[in-house]
Amino acid sequence: MNYSEIKNILLSISDPVEKLEMVMDFGKNLNPIPPAAKCVEISGCVSMVKICQQGSNFYGGADSSLVRGIVAIIISMVDGKTADEIKKINMRQEFTQLNINLGAGRMNGLNSILGFLENL
Repeated sequence: MNYSEIKNILLSISDPVEKLEMVMDFGKNLNPIPPAAKCVEISGCVSMVKICQQGSNFYGGADSSLVRGIVAIIISMVDGKTADEIKKINMRQEFTQLNINLGAGRMNGLNSILGFLENL
C-alpha cells in the first residue's frame, strides 16, 4: 500500500481508537526484510526498531505492533526514493496531518526514526 492510500484511509477515520487499530493493521503488512538489506537499529525508541535499505527500497521492523504500524507508514513515504528525494519530503508535517494520537514515548521514537531518514 502506498502512502497516499494510507493517508486517505487514516484521514477518513475520526475515532482515535479505531485509527490506532488501523495503524497496527498496517504494521502486519510490512514486507519481509531481505537478507542483503543494510539495517540500522534506531536509538531513542522505547521499542526495538530497525530501518533497512536495499537500493532505494526500504524495510523495517519493530517489536511493538503499534510501532510496526508507524514504521509501515514511514516506509510507505520513503520507499523507492533516493536520499535527495527523501530530504525534500516534510515527513514530520505529513505525519502530523494524519492526526494519530501517540504518547510522548512514541513521539520520541517517531522523531528518532524521522531524524535517521532525514540524514541518509
